[in-house]
Amino acid sequence: MKLLDFVVPEAIVADLKARTKEEAIPEIIDALVASGAITEEQREEFIALIRDREKRATTGLGHGVATPHAKHTDIKQIKAAVAVSHHGVEFNALDRQPVFTVFLLLSPAERPEDHLDAMQVIFDNLNQERFRRFLRQARTREEIVTLLTEADEKQPVR
Repeated sequence: MKLLDFVVPEAIVADLKARTKEEAIPEIIDALVASGAITEEQREEFIALIRDREKRATTGLGHGVATPHAKHTDIKQIKAAVAVSHHGVEFNALDRQPVFTVFLLLSPAERPEDHLDAMQVIFDNLNQERFRRFLRQARTREEIVTLLTEADEKQPVR
């Protein structure tokens, strides 16, 4: 599995405006709605799912990254949005530092193994300091797609 197997290019937010996790989640979900990956009718439900998940434990992993995620029966194929903040978002991260890159993942409830595979691909890439740094420096959707493409080319097929 590769990043661009599930990241929706039209749902990439190259300049996240939000300053807090509470603001960031709807802004990123709105990108998935605008891309057609989810419907306007699903918007509130997915925002609530992600917020509920965040209440159980933060997905702010440290090193300036967060991976909010949820599983739902309406999702038939994994969909992800990527957002880059140039000012940082308060995400209650484990290292107490601001988050600059967010991968928001929506997965089919009936295929937990696909969810785990996608999360592993995200973690494998976000674990690389150079990838994190280049994402943080990206200013356009096209630059982010290029970085994801390059990362996919370096990843072994799973």
